[in-house]
Amino acid sequence: MKIKKVASIMFAASLTVSGLAGCSTGNDSKSSTTSKNGETTIEFWAAPNPTQQVYWKEIADEFTKENPKIKVKVSPMKESPTSEASIQSAIAGKSAPTMSENINRGFAAQLAESKALVPLDTLDGWDKVKSDRNMDNTMKGWEFSDGHQYVLPIYSNAMLFGWRLDILKELGYNEPPKTYSEMLDVTKKLKAKFPDKYVWAKADIADPTAWKRWFDFFMLYNAASGGNKFIEGSEFTADDKAGESVLTFVNDLREEKGLLTRQAKDPFESGLGIFTDIGPWTIAYWKEKFPNMKWNETYTLATPPVPDGMDTSNVSTFSDTKGIVVYASATKEQQKAAMKFIDWVYSNPENDLKWLEKTSLPPARDDLTTNDSFTEFFEKNPALKPYAAAVPNAIPPMDNAKYNDLQTLIGQQAFNPVVKGEKDPKTAWEDMKKAIEGALK
Repeated sequence: MKIKKVASIMFAASLTVSGLAGCSTGNDSKSSTTSKNGETTIEFWAAPNPTQQVYWKEIADEFTKENPKIKVKVSPMKESPTSEASIQSAIAGKSAPTMSENINRGFAAQLAESKALVPLDTLDGWDKVKSDRNMDNTMKGWEFSDGHQYVLPIYSNAMLFGWRLDILKELGYNEPPKTYSEMLDVTKKLKAKFPDKYVWAKADIADPTAWKRWFDFFMLYNAASGGNKFIEGSEFTADDKAGESVLTFVNDLREEKGLLTRQAKDPFESGLGIFTDIGPWTIAYWKEKFPNMKWNETYTLATPPVPDGMDTSNVSTFSDTKGIVVYASATKEQQKAAMKFIDWVYSNPENDLKWLEKTSLPPARDDLTTNDSFTEFFEKNPALKPYAAAVPNAIPPMDNAKYNDLQTLIGQQAFNPVVKGEKDPKTAWEDMKKAIEGALK
């Protein structure tokens, strides 16, 4: 996967799904996908990514060999103008597939609100899938405010912060700082030794675009709050103390001249900045484009820093994650067949290993670092192991249909003004809270 541009594509679902409820609750699937002569055909839309399409076609063929009464028809999801828009259009036109991948929790909240999705926990076999895949901890963060589970996460990119280890060592540190005060100490030493370098050099931290908050504010907030649900359903449930501490920390970095918000070419790779969010897809990108970026030599990875006094083990972070849903327009036979397919795929860790080998996206399961099926892979790819270890503590996006607007308010009212020195942390937090509570009414 590509870096940040991918994130914007993955999460840019700003269209509404109002009016779809009436189009999504009947059994209007095309005749080619209904049960016939004891056989059931289910249509599966794969993400608009060639690697994932190849994976699902291979898996579907293997499944049908063992289950000849169920045919899984795999086709790529259209991505023009966005994959989310293509799904909405299909639902409105009564041509939705039986199931699809590529669904994030925020978009799922829009679809669930319009009754377009089947609650997976109401289907026979759901508990078995969670148990067989060893994903009870991972699934806790996916429960929606109505108590249901609408998405089975396929992968969980537990976002981590990268540190320029080579530069840290020049400052006298052998490992990244873990707390706010430790990070401020690093900032002071960096500016003293290298006045032209910054801790965090990233133009996005001053940009209000909604999806960008996943890769700065929510990484820090999830860590500071222990994984608190910032918004639960239509209620603002954020931890005020944790939120203000995050903004105060960012403001402290600014006052120490540790932030750079202007555009710069490859600031982390060039060493202009020594700290930034890194997803697992970046590792493969670096191998090709920046071979000098070597794990535990040039760079290392760490969970987000936390307020002083907090436990620095099992730190929560943001999860860049998507998963599978079953659409309400599917017939009961198709829903049953879809669950049988899901159970077949995820009852065998070898299928998750194949996914990991093809995509480098960590499967959303609790045992990636302890299950023998994955040992050899991580021995060959040690830079991906920290992501695997962080999966159980990674928090997915909020389950609110207005998530795009709400996250824009975080940037506009709080995070961006603090980064720019335009508001003090307490005022920024209160302004943001008031704006979000107003939007939730």
